[in-house]
Amino acid sequence: MSFMLEEIEQQPAALERTIEREAKKIMRFGLKLQDHRPRLIVLVARGSSDNAALFGRYLLEMTTSIPVSLAAPAIHTLYKSKLDFRDTLVIGISQSGEGEDINLVLENSRRCGALTLSITNDAQSTMARITEETFLIHAGRERSVAATKTYTGQLLIFHLLARALSKSRELNGIESLPELAAQALKLRSQVEELVERYAFMNNCVVVGRGLNYANAYEFAIKLMETCYIVAERFSGADFLHGPIAMIDRGFPVFIFAPPGPTFKGMTSLLSKLNQLGAETIVISSQATAIRSAARALKVPRHINEILSPIPYIIPAQLFAALLAEAKGLTPDHPRTLSKVTKTV
Repeated sequence: MSFMLEEIEQQPAALERTIEREAKKIMRFGLKLQDHRPRLIVLVARGSSDNAALFGRYLLEMTTSIPVSLAAPAIHTLYKSKLDFRDTLVIGISQSGEGEDINLVLENSRRCGALTLSITNDAQSTMARITEETFLIHAGRERSVAATKTYTGQLLIFHLLARALSKSRELNGIESLPELAAQALKLRSQVEELVERYAFMNNCVVVGRGLNYANAYEFAIKLMETCYIVAERFSGADFLHGPIAMIDRGFPVFIFAPPGPTFKGMTSLLSKLNQLGAETIVISSQATAIRSAARALKVPRHINEILSPIPYIIPAQLFAALLAEAKGLTPDHPRTLSKVTKTV
């Protein structure tokens, strides 16, 4: 078994540890900010961590009403700009905590008046040392280059932070996420049957929207780095503004379709894709979406959309890891990549 598959299987335990060790700390952080709430939150990350940041943007804006921006690191590292970060919370997200450009952004943001926070899997990392507060992902060492348990750990930290800053009742179910992840792992046999069909796939599209838009990016990057597939990713809305023109008969389109506000639009897109003859593969718990798709991975339970991203990405992770093996590739060591990528 690859390290990637082992680490996918470790996610329920990693999520459980993170809740046990970080939830109270994050709640205390939220209480400290009650009297001086930030007027803006800025998230800075690269790679899979940047996909987690995309989820964080949606979740934090929805639950806290604080505007959230995704940083452009080059503004700090190449153009040497000084921004007005008074009353701003700047959050760095990195599995290793050693992304050079991310850490430079955090240092510059702090000089510009920001309160800085890091989300990382390494308490001894540079990122953890340079920020005023650190929230840890208790995932243990991740040996596969392809991030899995650290990505879901980052999503979990954003769930906990959103609850601490908003006290949203919709987030009261966070403690169920390890069990939901465990249930999602039961889809492995379905995934194993499905991947053989796509062993020669070279191109595809991944579509999500809202809270699962980040998962479209994350699934696509996993297909690119482990299976060497050209995988484009879009929101369900943006896809209709031009990219749908490339869809022809048999073209594979993967769709995240959880129940919730985005479901109607995703099923409408699914219907349109079916009319075009696309090979539609849906990840959903909803019978209407599953019946409409050419292929489906049925999530075991109806899950509130706000909690869906972690259990919904797990079958996608399994698909990428198992498809890599079906293609005769090693998902742990993608060509040209290393675990820590340093850019400025």
